[in-house]
Amino acid sequence: MSSQEILIVGPEQSRTGGVSRYIAEQQRHLDTVTTTVYETGPASAATTRALLVGALLSIWRMVQFPLERRPDVIHVHSSFHHSFYRNSFYVLFGRYVWGCPVVLHVHGSSFDTFLQPDSRVVSWFQSAVLNATTRVVVLSSYWQSVLAAVVPEDRIVVVPNAVPAGGYDPEYPEIPHVVFLSNLIERKGITEFVAAVEAASDDPDVAPFRVSIAGSGPLADRVERLAAEHDHVTYLGYVDEAEKRALLSSGTIYALPTRAEGLPIAILEAMAAGMAIVSTPVGSIPEVVGEDNGLLVQPGDADALAEALVELLADPDRVDRMGRTNREVAVADYSWEAAADRLTELYATVDDATTVRATPVTAS
Repeated sequence: MSSQEILIVGPEQSRTGGVSRYIAEQQRHLDTVTTTVYETGPASAATTRALLVGALLSIWRMVQFPLERRPDVIHVHSSFHHSFYRNSFYVLFGRYVWGCPVVLHVHGSSFDTFLQPDSRVVSWFQSAVLNATTRVVVLSSYWQSVLAAVVPEDRIVVVPNAVPAGGYDPEYPEIPHVVFLSNLIERKGITEFVAAVEAASDDPDVAPFRVSIAGSGPLADRVERLAAEHDHVTYLGYVDEAEKRALLSSGTIYALPTRAEGLPIAILEAMAAGMAIVSTPVGSIPEVVGEDNGLLVQPGDADALAEALVELLADPDRVDRMGRTNREVAVADYSWEAAADRLTELYATVDDATTVRATPVTAS
């Protein structure tokens, strides 16, 4: 008996994209089905020229798509805004031209506000795309409640983000090591983090600690100044996968004061690396981070972030316990083995699924 053929649709493989990394791991761990990846175009564009080139490439990929072999199931990964509109072609073509089951996998930090459009035309189109899906995969119960307002709940499946937990080797160092690893943009909270590190560094009651910042983006100059002014702060710039895993494994506290998020893979990676977490109560983060494994502060509040960091820096034993708890949770609940089992079970059931109309999205 031949294995089920799954066509995974998503952005082109990049060195930094979270969805791209997810797709790569998804294909690697789905060993009981046959998978093929179809790249829809660049995940993002930094310049107007890159945006234009990316748009043309995306259109060309749509033109080529009908030449692909019809699969048993199409698994479309989508974020919000332009990602949703681009991927809507693949959802609608798969459902109404090929007539095969379509799984829409929702990513993105602002998909909840995206589903509250001002335009009735946009509202109608969103509903049309959601109506064409056989199943909608979300990352947590929070996103399940968001999508349940527009999609029948029995069509929504929760599959948390996953990480290769075995690829991390926690060191649990004695000297506290704070790590920020993300894109250096406002939404990720790098401005608040820089201010919090400065405040903690100026506090005479705080014992020595290290800070490592990795990532690239438009706010890199602020990080460079911080590193230039403080000997215990290191700016690493972009790091590859091996460097990332080594960095996280050497850390004790991972800070991500993000302002909007889904379920950040970066937090799960830091948990797998045995780190305590300092983040914000946005998206699905409160479902993962609690008093046993980290601290949450309000987004945009640099003072509260500084207080949280100082609180943990003053209690390394507590940080060690949090880190070890996180390591256990990551291995048990957020491994790729568990996610692959959930996805394989999902694919096995969609052939018998009946597509139920979604509730129209209401324009605000």
